[in-house]
Amino acid sequence: MKIALIGYGKMGKAIESVIDSIPQHEVILRFDGENGEALSASLLADADVAIEFSTPSSAIANIYTCFEAGVPVVVGTTGWYKQLEAVTARCEQENGTLFWASNFSIGVNIFFAANKYLAKIMNEQEQYDVTLEETHHTEKLDSPSGTAITLATGVLEEVDRKHIWVNEPTEAAEELSIISKREAGVPGTHLVTYKSGIDTIEISHVAHSRLGFAQGAVKAAEWVHGKKGVYTMSDMLEF
Repeated sequence: MKIALIGYGKMGKAIESVIDSIPQHEVILRFDGENGEALSASLLADADVAIEFSTPSSAIANIYTCFEAGVPVVVGTTGWYKQLEAVTARCEQENGTLFWASNFSIGVNIFFAANKYLAKIMNEQEQYDVTLEETHHTEKLDSPSGTAITLATGVLEEVDRKHIWVNEPTEAAEELSIISKREAGVPGTHLVTYKSGIDTIEISHVAHSRLGFAQGAVKAAEWVHGKKGVYTMSDMLEF
C-alpha cells in the first residue's frame, strides 16, 4: 500500500519505522507542522490510505481532506471526540472511510474489554468506589487522554451509580474521577481502581514504548483498505 502520514512527530516516525519493515508498503507523503497547510485532496490522490496522528485542532480538517480525496483515514489523534457525531455524518454523506481509535495498541484494547467486564461485575458491589488515573508524557496535548475517556465510558456504561466523569478528584458519589498526570519520557500508564473499606482491586496497563501503538495503526490501515464506513478497533479485533 501507498501510505500518507499526516502528523510526523514521534508517533509518525514510529509508524514509518513499522511501515519500512513491511516490503509491500511504502510512505509516499509526510505532513507535519511545517508543511501541514499544504495538505490537499489532490496531493492525497495517489495514496491508498492515510494515517493521521496530528493535533486536536487540526485533526478534523485533515479527516475531511481525506474524505474529499476518497482516501481511507486511520485517526489516532484524540481530543476531538465532541465532534465525532458530526464527523461520522460527514463520512457517511461523502461515502468516506474513517477508522478512529483512542488507542491503537492491541494490549490496550484487550484492557478496554477487561475494564468493561470488571465494571459489569462491580455494578452489584456498591461498597466499592471506582477511580481512574492516567500518566502520559509532557508533550501530550489533551487531558484526560482519549484512552482514559474510553475507560471511563466503559465504567459509566456498566456501573449504574456513576453518571459522569470529571477530570479532578471528587467526593460526589455519582461522579467518576479521572486524575491526569504528565511526566517526562512516559509512553503511557492507565490505572482503574475499585476501593472499599476492606480491600482494593486494581487493573492497569503500562506501555513500554510507542511500538505497540504504531503496529496497531498499521494493522488498522491494512484492515480498513477497501472498506467504506466508520470503524474502530472493536470492529477489527471482533471483541
